[in-house]
Amino acid sequence: MSSDEEEMYMEADDFTEATQEDEFLDEEDLEEDMKQSIESVHSVLQVSNGMCRLLLQKYKWSKDALLDRFYENPDPVSFLIDAHILPSQSVTNGSGDTAPPTECQICCMDGEELSGLACNHLACNDCWKCYLQSKIKEGQSEIQCMASDCKLLLEDETVLKYIKDADSYRKVLVNSYVETNKMLRWCPGKNCGKAVKIAGLDRNMIICPCGSRFCFTCGLEGHEPINCRLLKLWIKRCQDDSETYNWINANTKDCPKCNAPIEKNGGCNYMRCQNTSCKFEFCWLCFGSWKDEGAHNCNRFDEKKDGKGRDQARISLEKYLFYYNRYINHLKSLQLERKLKDLVAEKMESMQEMTMSWVEVQFLDKAVSVLSECRRTLMYTYAFAFYLQRDNNSIIFEANQKDLETSTEQLSHLLERELDFEDLVVLKQKVQDKYRYVEQRRKVLLDHCAEGKDLDFWVFNE
Repeated sequence: MSSDEEEMYMEADDFTEATQEDEFLDEEDLEEDMKQSIESVHSVLQVSNGMCRLLLQKYKWSKDALLDRFYENPDPVSFLIDAHILPSQSVTNGSGDTAPPTECQICCMDGEELSGLACNHLACNDCWKCYLQSKIKEGQSEIQCMASDCKLLLEDETVLKYIKDADSYRKVLVNSYVETNKMLRWCPGKNCGKAVKIAGLDRNMIICPCGSRFCFTCGLEGHEPINCRLLKLWIKRCQDDSETYNWINANTKDCPKCNAPIEKNGGCNYMRCQNTSCKFEFCWLCFGSWKDEGAHNCNRFDEKKDGKGRDQARISLEKYLFYYNRYINHLKSLQLERKLKDLVAEKMESMQEMTMSWVEVQFLDKAVSVLSECRRTLMYTYAFAFYLQRDNNSIIFEANQKDLETSTEQLSHLLERELDFEDLVVLKQKVQDKYRYVEQRRKVLLDHCAEGKDLDFWVFNE
């Protein structure tokens, strides 16, 4: 590809929602970033780097919050005591005016050099080593004194004095730096190993260079327009209820008298309601009274029959299944359409062998990306709509949802069924027009949802 073509491609519309302010950091970058934060606090507090690290972690790596609290209580010793941090000490047998303890408080061995923290809970080096190694394996970055009732924390310099595997401890520190820093989150992508650092807390959708798309707030897959709280409720409901609800819907009916759900467990169509206050006997097929002759006609369709008597639980079930089935349908379509990438790749190669350059065929790759994004968005619109209270704003939302769904299906049909179109120029124009329209409809829907969030006009039933 020529330099001119590369420039043309770089200037083309890129379907991404990440901003240039987001930084993606590997383990070395994160360690350096953490050290810089520690140094900025060390210059003010004038305590060890290990103590600075513990203090910053206590305040979620907010330098401003830490220093504000420090200036409220500028006595360094008092400030450290409040944070359960004080320097360690070493006790050597035979030193000082008062004979020091000679027995380890953990293993009770005598004659070993003992050491500990300012709390005077002393132990031999072997006990400290075993204790610290076990805590590091557990991934703990704030390690307390070995004494069960002591909350004093070990500074990093003390930990490193006892252990040989410093790399494992550094990995624990880097992980804790990401986990406790509100501006950082690990990418959930398999074998990615990078964390994103955002410039502002208003960021939600993150697109990592590895290709993973995730919500910064909750770490789950990007799920616009539904918020994290409702999504968790939806996922939990799907996990708890979907199989049960589908089975109930397929295998039970409501008693025509009291509306209690009844399971048919035999071949006979005679049914008797198990509700002790009802006991109504009826026909499974037409719901007519079994006792009254001529009251049920199983071979005749009743056009006037309606569902006004249905139990509210059945209505709730059918509402859930309505949204769940459409949610799952778009999820399955998203999974099935992944094979389009291979089909499109082959088409792109054949087009290059004919008359088009590499840059000119990228519209197909773009179209597949847009299709995937719209499928994912549509999937979550049904979870969003399930909780949405019906009003004028929800009607606008449903209209936008319908437009997006219709145009997405048209784009899917075009990519799956019409790529063999002989006129490549016409094919390119058709695909570009369609994915641009679909992309625009997705933006309209998401903008409306974002406006509802900003203006607080969405009402949800939970």
